[in-house]
Amino acid sequence: MLASRALRALSVSGGLSSLAVRRGFSPRRLHRDCSEKRVEESSFIHPTAVVHPDAVLGQGVSIGPFCTVGSAVKIGNACQLHAGSHIMGNTELGEDCTVLNGAIVGADIPGRTIIGNNNVIGHHAVVGVKSQDLKYKPGDECFLHVGSDNDIREYSSIHRSSKSSESTVIGDNNLIMGSCHIAHDCKIGNNNIFANNTLLAGHVVVEDYAHTAGAIVVHQFCHIGSYSFAGGGSVITQDVPKYMMVSGDRAELRGLNLEGLRRHGFSSMEVRGMRRAYQKIFMSSDMNPGGLDDRLAEVVWWFKQNITMMDSSVAIISSSFKFVVLHH
Repeated sequence: MLASRALRALSVSGGLSSLAVRRGFSPRRLHRDCSEKRVEESSFIHPTAVVHPDAVLGQGVSIGPFCTVGSAVKIGNACQLHAGSHIMGNTELGEDCTVLNGAIVGADIPGRTIIGNNNVIGHHAVVGVKSQDLKYKPGDECFLHVGSDNDIREYSSIHRSSKSSESTVIGDNNLIMGSCHIAHDCKIGNNNIFANNTLLAGHVVVEDYAHTAGAIVVHQFCHIGSYSFAGGGSVITQDVPKYMMVSGDRAELRGLNLEGLRRHGFSSMEVRGMRRAYQKIFMSSDMNPGGLDDRLAEVVWWFKQNITMMDSSVAIISSSFKFVVLHH
């Protein structure tokens, strides 16, 4: 609908003839020679949009009213910029991305923002702007890399790194719900779900298939393991092991994330093994004076003695607790 309205507006105003549109990422600068052949593919730009003549636009791009596109921007094929959205700075937007009303992607500061393919950036979201880290020095390069197939919902904020040697990284197929915050230098894996108002401080690492309920806070430098679940309102100040469920202020272990494991296809044998490891490590009733390393070694020994499993499976069970800092 937006594209058809833009086309009608352009056909009336003749605006398309003055637009700087390049075929794919071709280096030809069509705006400098009005006699050159215009791109025939359906790229629509509303007359009220401000597109810098040096911007690189792919085929089939639709840019709505009152949008702005900066001079160093590259927009991939079939992207849609809805009304009032803005792409700024050295920013590359992959193919089939949608930037909804009021969203801002990139910033006019040194560094770069790279967005992969088939991402949706929600209403009034802010992605790829300067970090809030006071250690950031104006003029330093800073970076954000976002993968593909992510859904970044309304009013979320994702910041670039705080220094040139680091990057904020988000993987693929993540759902980042409304009003979430991902701070500088975070490393987010794939297939995670962050419910509304999930707030990640700087340098947080989230592996894959983690799930947070709403209104949780994660302290800087914490590590959230794969397939874990954080209950609503949690304040997480220490690492969360893989496969675990935590909640509370300050968050404590509440057991295995059994529902999450079931949904992701873990076998009953794997779940029983994880339950045994959890009980041995966190609910041990014996008087073993040894530390965590001793209990981990005992768990591995038990698996080798009692369950016919491949060595790799034993290693996975052991590694799931290798960075445990959060105590029951």
